[in-house]
Amino acid sequence: MSEQLDPDDAAVEESERDIYMRFMKCHKCYDIIPTSSKLVVFDTTLQVKKAFFALVANGVRAAPLWESKKQSFVGMLTITDFINILTRYYKSPMVQIYELEEHKIETWRELYLQETFKPLVHISPDASIFEAVYSLIKNKIHRLPVIDPVSGNALYILTHKRILKFLQLFVCEMPMPAFMKQTLEELGVGTYTNIAYIHPDTPLITALSVFTHRRVSALPVVDHHGKVVDIYSKFDVINLAAEKTYNNLDVTVTQALRHRSQYFEGVMKCNKLKTLETIMDRIVKAEVHRLVVVDDESHIVGIVSLSDILQALVLTPAGKRTFCNERQVLDRW
Repeated sequence: MSEQLDPDDAAVEESERDIYMRFMKCHKCYDIIPTSSKLVVFDTTLQVKKAFFALVANGVRAAPLWESKKQSFVGMLTITDFINILTRYYKSPMVQIYELEEHKIETWRELYLQETFKPLVHISPDASIFEAVYSLIKNKIHRLPVIDPVSGNALYILTHKRILKFLQLFVCEMPMPAFMKQTLEELGVGTYTNIAYIHPDTPLITALSVFTHRRVSALPVVDHHGKVVDIYSKFDVINLAAEKTYNNLDVTVTQALRHRSQYFEGVMKCNKLKTLETIMDRIVKAEVHRLVVVDDESHIVGIVSLSDILQALVLTPAGKRTFCNERQVLDRW
């Protein structure tokens, strides 16, 4: 005979399973904004080259774009834009990338957005953090501007990293759901098929093209034995602007990584038998954006991103481990 679960126990389990979702719904985006932070805003008439140099100088990864004619924010400039410009216009080390040197942001947007126009995804400071998580994952974006609907001012840029860090501050005060003790393998958290990766001798322009076509934020560097030896992330690409070396993209990834800043977060690895609790604690404390899943011999197995973890913690319990019904996920209070 199968053991019957007590109705009260089932109710407790159900309540605990959704606890992180309910926590996110009880807190506003405003709660997560630090008392002091740096926000860089670019006017769309600024030269693209100067904008990327400004990202480097200020140590930020993205900036909201203000269009004076419309008197509103119209988009974001990110390292992805830098990569798209390089892959689209790079010819050889002998040919200067005119479009990067001379174009204004508005010119690049007119050319690029002819094919990929999307309105700026943003959120109000009074919206719940749950709505922010849902928007980040649904729209497959890494940065969500918080814009005051009354003043129209940009207040902050929310990221998966910031949200997870905020949640981690309160985790010890909440009952722990049973799924936190399950492994990555049991939960199916992460990507384990068709993994995008590169080799140490991969030309840099090829790596940038992989970023563009595969829409990933980092590429594990795997040697010819299949072992993970390094990682090349989108953030590393900004070093090309910092070092002014973007005119030669024929160099190998290994050569490019020599220009990496001293703040490199390192290749953080794990295996898929680790529990979600362990993975969350490790990724937050290490302040990294992803873990590379490897086997006992350091061969690449998969990738676990911050987005994967947030979905497992907040959205998957809410949506019965599926995204099948958007309103069900948003309305289930």
